[in-house]
Amino acid sequence: MRSFFCLLACAATLMAAGELSGRRAPGFSLMDMSFKQYDPQDYRGKILLIDIMQTTCFHCATFSSILEEVVAKYRGKVAALSIVIPPDNMTTINQYIAEHKITVPILYDCSQVSTSYFKATPRNPTFNVPHIFIIDAQGMIVNDYEYTESNKGVFEGRALFAELDRMLKGK
Repeated sequence: MRSFFCLLACAATLMAAGELSGRRAPGFSLMDMSFKQYDPQDYRGKILLIDIMQTTCFHCATFSSILEEVVAKYRGKVAALSIVIPPDNMTTINQYIAEHKITVPILYDCSQVSTSYFKATPRNPTFNVPHIFIIDAQGMIVNDYEYTESNKGVFEGRALFAELDRMLKGK
């Protein structure tokens, strides 16, 4: 009975769209550490995961390994981009990539892209990381998750896989 309620709670978490969902994903063009440009338009027709993170964040490091697994499992159907925000810089990003053996592109943002994704304003200038935006094949944000105790399964467990399976099955 206990596992039923746990399953029900996980399902409710996955079905509820985040408050930043239900809109077209903001466009951008950002570079990785090799100066290669990435644009969400290049991923139309696939599910795109946009992860906003910092290299000093413990939960971000755990989630990076989940993203690596996602990209391997759903190769050709799901893509991922991680966006790093200040105070990170080229040195901290390169160290993070080497230390965690990251293959998912990590892009550097001076906060303009993340500000548009978070709809930040002078009255609401802050946001927390990690935060994942799930963008469907048409370029719409269908869900987003900020790391919280109730969303822990997305960032540290298998809940993201369940949501992606559901999305891909519904195609």
